Amino acid sequence: MKTQVFAYLKECEDDSMPHYFSEDNDTLKSNPKEIAFRVHGTNFTCFTDHGVFAKDGLDRGTYVLLQYLKVDSSMIHALDLGCGYGSIGLVLAKTFGLTVDMVDVNQRAIDLSNQNAAINGVNVRVFYSQGFEQITKTYDLIVTNPPIRIGKQHMYKLFEDAKNHLTKNGELVFVINKKHGALSAIKYVETLYQNVEIIGKSKGFFVISCKN
Repeated sequence: MKTQVFAYLKECEDDSMPHYFSEDNDTLKSNPKEIAFRVHGTNFTCFTDHGVFAKDGLDRGTYVLLQYLKVDSSMIHALDLGCGYGSIGLVLAKTFGLTVDMVDVNQRAIDLSNQNAAINGVNVRVFYSQGFEQITKTYDLIVTNPPIRIGKQHMYKLFEDAKNHLTKNGELVFVINKKHGALSAIKYVETLYQNVEIIGKSKGFFVISCKN
């Protein structure tokens, strides 16, 4: 069944987003595109655009992450770190009923996330933040498909900073491909968190849970 689903997913592995992390990331020519996906029995409709990750559809990594994601009934507040056009945050809010903050460095992604939240009938808070720089709250759940292009050092800094923004029983969940350093990332987060678990694997992607 999952093999059939993957046939309809788009994997973004190219370098077509040179402006994503730059200050002029909202100046690329706009060409909005409507996409649809279904996760955990819930249908979503979103708009994507040039200069935003996985603009042609839900990418494989995010799909795998969402398929294996489990939300404890005690969780209330969640953060979608590096939200893109909002797929993870929308699922956290609409499917799991969490109160969700979403952050990104890309203004076009932020605008799309706000638009897509309205389309899907959920209330979320979306704002600009370079990593955790503008984040002052703690969360029961932090979820991310980390931006590999920022480099290993900066990506590991996100994992490190997440620890300080989790509640006492909070959880960081992220997805990473084996060819992008999943095994070394697991070894690194094991030095930061007391409990690290692989909660899912598919098509080379590892979904990792980290708890204090």
